[in-house]
Amino acid sequence: MPEPGRNHGGEHQSAMSLVYAGICCHAPGITNRPEAADAEAFGALIKEFDRLREEIHAARPDALFVISAEHFANFFSDNMPAYAIGMADHYEGPIENSDWLGISKVTVPGNAALSRRIIELSMHEADVSYAEEWNFDHGIMVPLHHVTPRYDLPVIPANINCQSPPFSPLSRAYQFGLALRSAFDAIPERIALLGTGGTSHWPCTPDSGKINADWDRTFLDRWAKHDVDAMTGYDDGDIVGDAGGGALEIRTSIAVAGAAGGLGDVRFYKPIPEFACGCLIASMTVN
Repeated sequence: MPEPGRNHGGEHQSAMSLVYAGICCHAPGITNRPEAADAEAFGALIKEFDRLREEIHAARPDALFVISAEHFANFFSDNMPAYAIGMADHYEGPIENSDWLGISKVTVPGNAALSRRIIELSMHEADVSYAEEWNFDHGIMVPLHHVTPRYDLPVIPANINCQSPPFSPLSRAYQFGLALRSAFDAIPERIALLGTGGTSHWPCTPDSGKINADWDRTFLDRWAKHDVDAMTGYDDGDIVGDAGGGALEIRTSIAVAGAAGGLGDVRFYKPIPEFACGCLIASMTVN
């Protein structure tokens, strides 16, 4: 008997299409300079990326929905949607120099028709923008390099603005996840969901490489317990002060929690200063 899902009203229904939910880091150093990190720590990280790939494959998804953070690769301050979803049949990446990132230029398959249905259904509960052209940067390409190395699974990208204030409240990131779940529950296709982003890090600042591991572990504990009030109760100013501007990317993890609805399992967390962040991989049960 299929595991129950949730409909638009939050009640349970008899079937669902969200077959997997997880989160992971997307630090460019993972592919840019892997040799710089402690070999044991890097090996453990790659082992968990392998496990993530195997679990996604075992879930037999028709598409991988990836929620990342905007890094000014597609949107800028003159046009910065709070939430955007890609709607194309293919995407190009990485936008960065391949020699620098360590990932070759590829064409990643999408599914415009499926994207459109998800967007239209999501709009019942969240205001989302869409883009028919989308350049993948490290935020998506580093995870794809590890979890879909043959680029043979259609990808639907989504971005949350975590870069340019004003920011959507954390509670709205959770609501975005709920809206996505309602959309997934209304379609027959099997969807795997992956949120990518950092916890504490200070990108492009003199503090780059600094990591607040205690802050990271506290957030991940709240995420794993699915404590919505605690997850969404942070003040953005405090986040920046305590965990750096990069930690605003916790919105992607919060959105995944909203969609999955279950408890999390943090499989890997370790500060890796050479990658300028605490690297993490976790899954969440789908309720």
